[in-house]
Amino acid sequence: MPALIFAIASLLSACAPAPLVEGPTLSSYDGLTPSDGIFTKSRIHVKKEQVLAAKTIRIVPTTFAANIAPKLTDQQRALVANTVDRALCVSVSDRLEVVPADAPADLTVRIVVTQATETDEVAAGLSAAGSIASNFVSIGAPVPIPRIPIGLGNLSLEAEAIDRSGQQEAAMLWGKGASALFSSPKASKDSDAYDLATAFGDDFGYLLVKGESPFGSLGPNLPSWQKIDSAIGLAPKYAACERYGRAPGIAGVVGGQLGLPPEWTDSGAAARAD
Repeated sequence: MPALIFAIASLLSACAPAPLVEGPTLSSYDGLTPSDGIFTKSRIHVKKEQVLAAKTIRIVPTTFAANIAPKLTDQQRALVANTVDRALCVSVSDRLEVVPADAPADLTVRIVVTQATETDEVAAGLSAAGSIASNFVSIGAPVPIPRIPIGLGNLSLEAEAIDRSGQQEAAMLWGKGASALFSSPKASKDSDAYDLATAFGDDFGYLLVKGESPFGSLGPNLPSWQKIDSAIGLAPKYAACERYGRAPGIAGVVGGQLGLPPEWTDSGAAARAD
């Protein structure tokens, strides 16, 4: 039994580091206070009354800070950035009306990726192959296999929401690393950053919807119906979210189980003239 407990503890601790990499892009870094989750590190600042008074929001497309993630291709960086925006757009739709990026709104969001460490695609591929093989073990149920704790990726971002006068109403520094026990391995350098991008979009969206930290709340946060619809690839609640394309849905789930690169199943941003 002690050996089993030690093994579980080792797997739980087998995570990529989650550094909070501060960039130069927020209008202010004042008032940021630590607010961490189990695996997530963050510093947040939010003016709850002002945020909850907002009715509309626009999302400026996420960018990468200069010289960040040089081992990722332009396509992979674009996919990670788009995944951030897609997840955030769906998340804030629970309370706020999302308007086009060039339209005025009560809140304007700007996000910058400040670090993205690539995934070791060989180790991830081997982990995925091991997981697939485990499903052929005839014991009546799939056997979950932790991934090889080598070359786990991480992601760090900074984001803020400003009002119509340019005043900062909410800000977040966020960092999270992939976990050997809970992160799905996919044979691509951007796979962990891609998955973590969705986690960030959900967390920052929660901050803007609730006006409080996404960490430390009691009980599970059940997804709304519009989030469920979007997750399976149906149309988002607001047309402005279509610019980020739709989630890969079942194709993404199957591709993830097979360890396929996310760029094989996610078409990314929708084609547009702007």
